[in-house]
Amino acid sequence: MEINVGKMLANRAYLSPGMEAFSGGDYRFSFKEANERANRFAAFLKQSGLKSGDRIAVLCKNNEHATTTLFGAAKIGIITLMLNWRLQIPELAYILNDSGAAFLIYDVEFAPVVEGLRAQTPVKKFLAAEPGNKANDFEKALAGASSVDPAYEGFNADPAVLMYTSGTTGRPKGVMLTHDNLFWASVGLTHTIDWAHGYRWLSVAPLFHIGGLAPIFGNVHGGCTTFFMPAFDPVKIWDVIVAEKINFMMTVPAMLQFMLRVPDIAKKDLSSIKHIVCGGSAVPQSLIATYDQMGIKVEQVYGITEYSGAVTFWIPEMGMDKSNSAGKTVFHGQVKIMKPETDEELPAGEVGEICCFGPQVFKGYWNNPQATAQAVGKGHYRSGDMGKIDEDGFLYVVDRLKDMIISGSENIYPAEIEQVLVNHPGVADVAVVGKPDAKWGEIPVAFVVKKADAAVTAEEIIAHCRKNLAAYKCVKEVQFIAAIPKNSLGKVLKKELRLQFT
Repeated sequence: MEINVGKMLANRAYLSPGMEAFSGGDYRFSFKEANERANRFAAFLKQSGLKSGDRIAVLCKNNEHATTTLFGAAKIGIITLMLNWRLQIPELAYILNDSGAAFLIYDVEFAPVVEGLRAQTPVKKFLAAEPGNKANDFEKALAGASSVDPAYEGFNADPAVLMYTSGTTGRPKGVMLTHDNLFWASVGLTHTIDWAHGYRWLSVAPLFHIGGLAPIFGNVHGGCTTFFMPAFDPVKIWDVIVAEKINFMMTVPAMLQFMLRVPDIAKKDLSSIKHIVCGGSAVPQSLIATYDQMGIKVEQVYGITEYSGAVTFWIPEMGMDKSNSAGKTVFHGQVKIMKPETDEELPAGEVGEICCFGPQVFKGYWNNPQATAQAVGKGHYRSGDMGKIDEDGFLYVVDRLKDMIISGSENIYPAEIEQVLVNHPGVADVAVVGKPDAKWGEIPVAFVVKKADAAVTAEEIIAHCRKNLAAYKCVKEVQFIAAIPKNSLGKVLKKELRLQFT
């Protein structure tokens, strides 16, 4: 069977032409209209000389321009990069150069960022987009192109999306997700939890995260409406749920906590909301209980970009006694606990590396065969997370194999921060670790060894960080020490640094 995720949209338009597909504050498009817009964008790309296998990038908040780009490009085999709009210019420039992206579609609010990128990247064409504005570059491009379905290119094992994730090497890696990957991930979503035809999904988790992007394919596959909210606002989100009769959405625990602080929630008609999916980190049982008292089910997901999204789900029907687990594997997926050194499968209850199997396993890292070889075994993905599976088949994530920090459910890799800080003229050596924090879960803290006679301050270190990294990645505290503790091989003993927080 030939699978193309752009054709998924065409199939849904054929089956449900009048159903609302994508909507936001200033626009509403049916599946028929959405498919025609995707066709126009595909035709525009062809007219512009792009071909199957080329890359284009999207620097947009959650809106319909992003999905028109994604599905239109996929129809003709062009690969879409979903850029993290929270990154700084040097970070974005690296990704655009590494991917060789030819086009950049961006929200007008990011025009200053784009100006800073023009001279630093291989991008040949820039298209400004603005929801509700028919006079922008993006809408003009659509207006001059054909709405007829194109001759499809790019199928099954061909990449459809590049998702850049930071790594322990300090440089982001491009995760290649194929048409097969995204199709089977959507099947897993729609067959594992309550994803009923006609449901209305609130897209508030950023599209540059797999937890925000994967549900878009599930909604097209399952025949659900996507309502876009450009950025999280705990007050507005309740108003949108009521006004748009939202049935389900994706969040992280910090978002759920902020939402509870909004006054007079009990006075709102929340009868439409069926369940809220929550991922990024473990959801406290007390938070699940609070939402349950409001008549809203909270479901936990353990997801991985290299697995095209969801790996496991815990839903309340599985029992509150299992709510401290990551749940059970999605339809058409498989998880095994394996010994990292030998890839030997371990029995129930034993802790080992979480390894993922199935058609959702990514194709590899863009232009990085060495990292691909390290991550992909014999048809499976080595997650780098440590866990166990109990006798009932529930997965428990017990530790991180690497030193990743999770702050506000954002993954932060110390090596990336260290690479920036070690280039400060006053820094001789540096190590970054996570410090427990009541609000964010963890915050990054830098232990810095000054160069001889350097008069650098903590404020200068933090300012240097903010100049080169997204705000959420920046260290929140700086501690100056005489030497970074290391073992005989020169490996930093981060455990010793973390002990200073206990």
